[in-house]
Amino acid sequence: MKHNLTWLFTAIVCSAALSSCGNNEGGAQQGPPAPAAVQVSTYTVQPEAVTGTDSYPGTVVPLNEVELRPQVAGYITNIYVQDGQTVKRGQKLYEIDQSKYQAAQQQAQANLQSARANLEKVRKDLERYERLAEQDAIAQQRVDYARTDLATAQAQVATAQAQVRSVSTDLGYSVINAPFDGVIGISQVRVGTQVSPGQPLLNTISTVNPMAVDFVINEQEIPRFNSYLQNPQQQPDSLFTITLSGGIDYPYPGKMSAIDRAVGRQTGTITVRVQFPNPEQQLIPGMTVSVQVLNQDIGRQLVIPFKAVSEQLGEFYVYKIQGDSVVQQNVDLGTRFGRNIVIREGLQAGDNIVTEGIQRLRQGAKVQTGQPQAAAQQQPSARQ
Repeated sequence: MKHNLTWLFTAIVCSAALSSCGNNEGGAQQGPPAPAAVQVSTYTVQPEAVTGTDSYPGTVVPLNEVELRPQVAGYITNIYVQDGQTVKRGQKLYEIDQSKYQAAQQQAQANLQSARANLEKVRKDLERYERLAEQDAIAQQRVDYARTDLATAQAQVATAQAQVRSVSTDLGYSVINAPFDGVIGISQVRVGTQVSPGQPLLNTISTVNPMAVDFVINEQEIPRFNSYLQNPQQQPDSLFTITLSGGIDYPYPGKMSAIDRAVGRQTGTITVRVQFPNPEQQLIPGMTVSVQVLNQDIGRQLVIPFKAVSEQLGEFYVYKIQGDSVVQQNVDLGTRFGRNIVIREGLQAGDNIVTEGIQRLRQGAKVQTGQPQAAAQQQPSARQ
């Protein structure tokens, strides 16, 4: 009886061991389950009509601007213009006390008349001495002295004439006139203010029509803007436009007029100047505006949602559908329009790209198209 029980126990253990071996072999043949397809939403790439522009912050500057400063000393006796008034070239603006300058001019003119009278006397004396010398009635030395006196008198006349010009210039500086047509600012002095040469600033006058807008570009863009400057007839009229504060579009387009002489060593940028008509004087020096410059994204271009774009190590790419999986497709980005962006290279019309579910994708991942699941309703990690 004991022998039979031992045999039964051995049979049960062997049966359990064989069963365990069979299960392990079956698990090795099945392997891990295949990853589930990622639920994504897609977009079919199609061309759209666009007008692409590049924007730059700009500053309004006058084409000509001058600080008005006194060049002679005295008191302000008259101010002939009102603050902010439009003035014409040569118009009287300020007057400095002229009394001492008028007196100095009268004195200089009197000295000139005296010098001329003395010159005439010396000249006649020389003529008389020369006639006497021809008759040997006078010493030659006396004639030489007379000639020296004539030269001295001529120099005195020249000195007196220079003095007249000098005091006349000072008298002219006592009245400050507008150097060109423009608008004058708010006066910094009042009647009775004492001034001296160079101080203080009286006012500032600047031209108003046309006006310029200055903005900076990177040195990589210099060839593009040089082309605009050298071939103005080949550029569209609306190449340069501006937007004022508050989003107001300025009604007149501009024309490029200059590129600065050098690139900034520290910044790597250079200043560009565009000229705009200003008949209504909407543009005021110092205003900040947004400059729009047409770029190559004009006409029918491929446009996709910007959220479909991802970035890695400075390169941009999208996930393009191929069969039941996706591939990373590098793209060259163009102008952005709100939530959309132009694709210049990398895609073709009719391509399907992923717009939702990008976070869970990798190269070659299996996908299932359709509406994204609730858990995937998140913004993709794309940079602007």
